[in-house]
Order: sequence, then structure tokens, then C-alpha cells
Amino acid sequence: MINFRRSTAVLLGLLATTALTGPAQADEEPAPEPPRVELVLDVSGSMRAADIDGRTRIAVAQQAFNEVVDALPEETQLGIRVLGATYRGKDKKVGCQDTQQIVPVGPVDRSAAKAAVATLRPTGFTPVGLALRSAAQDLGTGATTRRIVLITDGEDTCAPPDPCEVARELAAQGTSLVVDTLGLAPDEKVRRQLLCIASATGGTYTAAESAEELTDRIKQLVERAADTHTRAPTVVGGTNACDSAPLLAPGVYADREAFSEHRYYRVPIRPGQELRASVSMALDRAVNRDYGVLLRATAADGRELVRGADAGSGRADVLSAGLRWSAAADDEDAAETEESAAPVIEPTTVCLVVSNSFAPRPGTAATPGMPVELTIDVVAAAPAPDGPDLGRGWVLLALLTIAGLITGLLAGLLTRWWVATWREN
Repeated sequence: MINFRRSTAVLLGLLATTALTGPAQADEEPAPEPPRVELVLDVSGSMRAADIDGRTRIAVAQQAFNEVVDALPEETQLGIRVLGATYRGKDKKVGCQDTQQIVPVGPVDRSAAKAAVATLRPTGFTPVGLALRSAAQDLGTGATTRRIVLITDGEDTCAPPDPCEVARELAAQGTSLVVDTLGLAPDEKVRRQLLCIASATGGTYTAAESAEELTDRIKQLVERAADTHTRAPTVVGGTNACDSAPLLAPGVYADREAFSEHRYYRVPIRPGQELRASVSMALDRAVNRDYGVLLRATAADGRELVRGADAGSGRADVLSAGLRWSAAADDEDAAETEESAAPVIEPTTVCLVVSNSFAPRPGTAATPGMPVELTIDVVAAAPAPDGPDLGRGWVLLALLTIAGLITGLLAGLLTRWWVATWREN
């Protein structure tokens, strides 16, 4: 009884202490970063054109912004930047510096944001490249992906900096930044430029031909930020040799690869495990399309273990390749030659080699390299079940020949019986 009372007193004391001091700080997990998005709106003079549902492009964009702000998820932090909105003069040097952030990135005051957008009037030049670079600074850095949504009706009139080169520059910095582009004018040059910007950062391009399309698309992109912002790949740098390559655990990694380059990475594989890897390369600039991407797994001594061919054969904006490998096959070969060998207990270091055979077209920038995303997983080995070997040509031919003879014999016997029965009747 005395021990029971003492235990009860100690327990009550601990509960009281916990209630007063709260849980230990070491047990608290840091709050996840909220999704961060910045809308970049072109307010240059061409936005006065009244060719979308009989309304001006700026009026349609303002309505879309208002509806997007009203429907904004509470956890999303939003900013708004404009370009070509204030300078009315003709001095191009001054006009090409005309970009401002009218709503800082953070929790949104809906009334203030809509009021800031309502006062915009089409005015000046189109410094898209400068606005993109400034928007990236507005969003800051972090472990999660941030998004820029660019809405414009024309190509950059202020290059340099060229907006496509700025997009590649931002992607090469490893800042986990995605730029989605929306075009408001049916112009092929504008489409190519916006597609280039989006492709360089893993974003999307959409041509909006009505107010409804523009509103729906912006809403989709803002909502997508909430779904994807926690899945940013880890930036890694491959090397030109296996022995100096970075050692990677299962995960998703981002890198850059120059034209016709081979980049090496290392993955430790223990006995009974299987390596599953895939690579995707974004063709973010003009390249000769009759080439491809190759992913190989090699031993540390350079011996090739397995390779996976590309999917797309150079005729898509993103090419991918994948492979699977386990030590089971190598162990079987070794057992045939050395039955008394001791079982391997140390992990095997497998080198992954990402290669491309692309060549740039004349005038295409060679730097930075093309975006590469590498996915690595290590799972329990799952050997394929044993079955009849029908993959060898002679075996398959023999089986087909026998099946044909049996089928012909049965058909002949049935026909003979049917003819004999018909004659008797």
C-alpha cells in the first residue's frame, strides 16, 4: 500500500510538471513550409488589345486574378509582381527596368490584393527576363518547391536578359523553382518563348483564349503548388568517374548534364536487395532529335551489369529511361565457377551512369547543362518466376511446328468423318 501511494504521488507530480512546462522541445517537429506562389502579370501596352471575349486582355486578367484570390487556399502564401506597369515614356533603358512587386509573398489580404490589381493600366515595355529573376528573389530559398505563374501576351522586348536563359539560370541554381506560363495572344514567337521558359524549369505552358480558361488554369496552378511543394528533389552533382561519384540513398535527385556527357553516381546494394532506378532529361533547348538518353548500371571495375534504353527516341520534350538490377544473377554465375566461395555480406557498390548523345543546334547555348531528374529505390529482390523458355527461336519454331501438325491432323480426321456421314445420309 505504501509503495502504491508513493507511485501515485510520483505519477501525479510528473503529470503536473508536464502540464506546466509543456512537451519537450526536442520532440516537436518543425512546421512544414507553406506553399509559396508568385503571379507575374504583364501590364505592357499590348495588354490594351480587346480580343478576348470582346474585352481587353488586362480586364480579363484582372477578373481572373480576383477570382483566384477569392478561391486561394488558406495555407498558400501568394505574391503578385507586375512588369511594364508604371513607365509611360519611350526611353527603353528606363522602361526595361519597370517591374514591381505590388503584393509581397505571404498570407494574403484579399481586399488589398484585389485593390492593387484593379488599379493597373497597360503602359510600357515587356521586361519578362528581369521580372522572372526578381520574382525568384521574392520567393526566396527553402527546401520546398516554389512556383511562378507568368501571364503575358507578348515576347520580351528588353532582352538581355533573355527570359529563356534566365529560366535556365534559375533552374541551374538548384532553387527548386518551377515557372508555369500562360499566353494571352495567338502568336507563334510568344508560344515558343513561353514554352522554352516553362520547359527549362519543369513547368507547363498553356494558351488561354478566354476569360474562363485563364481563370481555371491559374486556379489549377495555384492548387498544384499545394500538392507538389513538398516533393523537391535533392540537388546533387554527378562526376565523370565512378570512384569519385556521390554516394546516393533511395530518393529523388536533380542534376544538370552537358551535351554528350556521362555522369556517374554510386548506390550501395546489399545481398537480397534490388536496385530500381530511372532518369528523366528535359530537352529545354533546341537539339538534334535523332539521339537519346541512356541509363546503365556498372560494377566498380567498369563491367556493365544492365542498361535501360530511352523511351521517346528523341522525339519528346522529356526523355526517360529505367532499369532494375540485383546481385542474384552475378551470384549464380559466381557459384558455377567457385562453389566453395563464402557468401557476400558487404554491400555491392553499383555505379549508375547517365549518358546522352544530344548535340546542340547552331546558336544553341551549351550552358548550363540540361535538367536531369534521377529516381533511386532499393527494395527486396524479387526474382522472376521460372517458366518455359519460349524466347529462343528454335524452341519456339519447334513448338509451332508440332502444334500446326496436330491441328492439321485433327482437322483432316473431322473433315473425313463429316464427308462419310453426309454420303450415307
